[in-house]
Amino acid sequence: MFIAMNRFKVRPDAAEEFEAVWLNREVHLREVPGFVEFHMLRGPDRDDHRLYASHTVWESEEHFLAWTRSDAFRNAHRGAGERKPLYLGPPQFEGFTVIQTVGRDA
Repeated sequence: MFIAMNRFKVRPDAAEEFEAVWLNREVHLREVPGFVEFHMLRGPDRDDHRLYASHTVWESEEHFLAWTRSDAFRNAHRGAGERKPLYLGPPQFEGFTVIQTVGRDA
């Protein structure tokens, strides 16, 4: 499995609008091969921003990379530049290959 994360430093006065953008957007992931699940995480408040992170789980890094080259990816990110005033700088991408998973079921 592969986890793709983006960290967003959102201006304190834009947190509500940022959340609305994510909660009300059209989701393009469900039909994408290899997609497992998506989470938008609200993190701690800092002096100049509130931290958010998107967390997408994929069956493999290859599936994630195929998504980034797809029309569905372009459609999902269309207009993202218009929202940059919500952030302090661009989102920070971090990709992780899963080496262990521990679930509550044995």
